[in-house]
Amino acid sequence: MFGRHGAELAAVIVEPVAGNMGCVAPRAGFLERLRALTREAGALLIFDEVITGFRLGPGGAQERFGITPDLTCLGKIIGGGLPVGAYGGRSDIMALVAPDGPVYQAGTLSGNPLAMAAGSATLDALSAAAGYDRLEALGTRLQAGLRDAAAAAGVDLTVNRVGSMLTPFFCRGPVTDLRSAKTADTSAYATFFHAMLKRGAYLPPAQLEAAFLSLAHTDEDVERTLEMARQALAELRDSHGRS
Repeated sequence: MFGRHGAELAAVIVEPVAGNMGCVAPRAGFLERLRALTREAGALLIFDEVITGFRLGPGGAQERFGITPDLTCLGKIIGGGLPVGAYGGRSDIMALVAPDGPVYQAGTLSGNPLAMAAGSATLDALSAAAGYDRLEALGTRLQAGLRDAAAAAGVDLTVNRVGSMLTPFFCRGPVTDLRSAKTADTSAYATFFHAMLKRGAYLPPAQLEAAFLSLAHTDEDVERTLEMARQALAELRDSHGRS
């Protein structure tokens, strides 16, 4: 696309870690190449960090992967789950926004005091007591436990995880893009979802969505979830004729 239309492209907007086809990390060099191509063409690189912002670290995915975009979009994560959005970027771009520039921007919930207070408290909690180290440890434990449980049940399962984001794909994998994500068995996921739900675990209701860990989760929560998963995967094996 850049080879054919580079001079015409205004921007590339991308989730630096995909969360809307399940959790899929960028391949090595992908974000770096996007950064180089957009810079060469004079196009903007815009990171949609609505999902990844503050989930993967205080600086989001761009900090984790060492790539600085021209603009960043953030969502309700910065309001502790309450309705809020934000964007920021290079000073010359931000200077175009009113009152400094000609681009008018407003929002019904802009600066909502409840959302701001909740967001401030959330960021304080993440900053305290090695919050991101804790999320990484919980994620590692859950990922490994799900893989082990699936192997024990004889169920094909690929578990993708980046930080506190995680998706169990019901396929052999690897899952590296939308095409491979779509090889996952959605009927198997549906069976697993309902088996988990009746045991008290509420997962994302669709295969191509990401699950998130939070500081509210404890080691006991993860272990309880894994015990439910072991039971649910055995139920899946029996209902789908897997061996």
